[in-house]
Amino acid sequence: MARPYSEQQLKPAIETNQMFHMNLVEQCKANDRKAQLKLYRQYCDGMYCVAMRFLKNTDDAEDILQEAFIKAFQKIEQFKGEVTFGAWLKRIVINKCLDFLKSKKEQRVEFKDSYMEVAEDDDWTVEDGITIEMVQLAMDQLPDTYVHVVKLYLLEGYDHNEISQILNITGTTCRTRLRRGKGILKELLKEKRYGTGS
Repeated sequence: MARPYSEQQLKPAIETNQMFHMNLVEQCKANDRKAQLKLYRQYCDGMYCVAMRFLKNTDDAEDILQEAFIKAFQKIEQFKGEVTFGAWLKRIVINKCLDFLKSKKEQRVEFKDSYMEVAEDDDWTVEDGITIEMVQLAMDQLPDTYVHVVKLYLLEGYDHNEISQILNITGTTCRTRLRRGKGILKELLKEKRYGTGS
């Protein structure tokens, strides 16, 4: 049985990988097409999955992915290395997805989130027998006000501050929408579990 590598053993490989990425980014800043293609190939599959989680349509996801890479290469001078290139690119992909979804919406319902109370509740457990697929399907049924906050939190791993910045909402609004979205999500899953839903 193979022994897992220690953090100390992995450190040189991680540092080498980060240096490789920084070299590629610097080459991209110099408009090196080969470096751009290498970065594209390295990240396109993962970023496509991110786009699909939001858009649920292969054609739309592919279009958004291309737009995101174009924007990333056009704005690559703004990449300062404070986060990984993948995290920076993921933010661009998510913003492009959200802009696309907003443009497709013809009508929007506005809520006065500032009047809603905030209660911290980090319990995201679900009943036994609930599958990941059931959770993802239930997420897609959430009202627009909550779906993006819940997806950014659960699927993409962003915290309240990051979600607030991405969606251009206050921290209080983010926490309120997340809490309410979680409540609706749990009700949807209960309906699926006990067959009371349609």
